[in-house]
Amino acid sequence: MYDDLLLPFDGSDGAADVLGHAADVAHGTGATVHVLFVADTARDSVTVIEGRTVDVLEREGERVVSEATEALEAAGVDHDATVRQGNPAPTIVDHAEREGHDLIVMPTRGHEGVSRHLLGSVAEKVVRHSTVPVLTTRMRPDETRAFPYERILIPTDGSAGAAAGVEHGLALAAALDATVHGLAVVDDEGFDPLSGILGDDDGAVNAVDGRDAADDALDDLADAADRHGVAEFGRHVERGDPVETIVAAVAELDAHAVVMGATGDHGDERVLLGSVAERTVRTAPVPVITVRDGG
Repeated sequence: MYDDLLLPFDGSDGAADVLGHAADVAHGTGATVHVLFVADTARDSVTVIEGRTVDVLEREGERVVSEATEALEAAGVDHDATVRQGNPAPTIVDHAEREGHDLIVMPTRGHEGVSRHLLGSVAEKVVRHSTVPVLTTRMRPDETRAFPYERILIPTDGSAGAAAGVEHGLALAAALDATVHGLAVVDDEGFDPLSGILGDDDGAVNAVDGRDAADDALDDLADAADRHGVAEFGRHVERGDPVETIVAAVAELDAHAVVMGATGDHGDERVLLGSVAERTVRTAPVPVITVRDGG
């Protein structure tokens, strides 16, 4: 399923935790882990030490990736490491796309109440812009990281954006012989929150159409699961806030991962900040793999 995992690594506690999960994924799929440290060019890092001009961040990066590769060596995982200069999020995205990596694995800070802080999250910017699938896991003590994933939750609304997550999630489930739970969410007023408002010609919301659309999306997911050879498939239609419902389903179904489409791009970040995929990345207590259309 995966051959090359990109692990952006800065030596923090959260990054160290994610390194262990990346190693588990690599073990289970036979992949190589490519460690990347980005020396942030927005920070003034050049100084003079013993008469020599030194980039302190690059020196720090060499130390950090050395620690990461030692840990991966001890874990018996194939690996290499790179230190690059640049703006972290776009540099990560560029590196993954240019090198042809299959998956980016990185931590996110988890749920925070300050929008300004969330807009600054490197992980969420990568989720928003990467055409390579991104596995994020929160730096929280309640996070569960178990691999191989035995139960995978795939939210869907039947849209093209959701389809990218469906295909990736089903391929992963087939490779791992995992159970898939398909989830479609309709709110109490007849919204299909994953894709927008479903209404009649006058713009009035139609709750029945919302339920029908959810059933249709799950029918398509079930057909795709059959094509992928997924033996165990469960279908769930729920009402409520989509993200709250996804998080509740993770707990109820004891899911090990969420795989879903991400529709973010270079548009209005104020809108994207509230997207279902990005909110799920912040709040789900298991790894979330987000896949953009074309990823």
